[in-house]
Amino acid sequence: MKLEDEVKIVESALFSAGRAISIDEIKEATNLTPKKIKSAIDLLIEKYNKSEESSVEIVRAGNKYAMQLKPAYAEHTRALARPEIPFNILKTLAIIAYHQPIRQADLRKMLGPKVYDHVDVLISKKLINSKRAGTTEILTTSRLFPEYFGIDST
Repeated sequence: MKLEDEVKIVESALFSAGRAISIDEIKEATNLTPKKIKSAIDLLIEKYNKSEESSVEIVRAGNKYAMQLKPAYAEHTRALARPEIPFNILKTLAIIAYHQPIRQADLRKMLGPKVYDHVDVLISKKLINSKRAGTTEILTTSRLFPEYFGIDST
């Protein structure tokens, strides 16, 4: 396979994922070697990040890479993008992240009964973990949480 095709395949993977993904995830999806993937990513970074002709960039988040809009252009189109997680559910997630581990019963006292629906959404998005503890659940953020928000989990 030509390098040009490998670069396009990696570019497609980054675009399709819509989130930060690792070289291993790209390898699983494309069957390219890690070395070829890294070379392709380096070429894509050169193509997008150094170019004034593109509104897109490739960013590194820990050991993962994402294709996203450059900040200067993102603010112009923010109204077109629907938030993946509604603000009230993000608020619940922020409280879980700040107070973790937190009992769901304590979270309910803070936010009211709507918290149960929020927790269900956050579990379905794999952003939090829930572990049974007597009559309640203990909530913590998941491994996906820092990746989803592009932060290091150190």
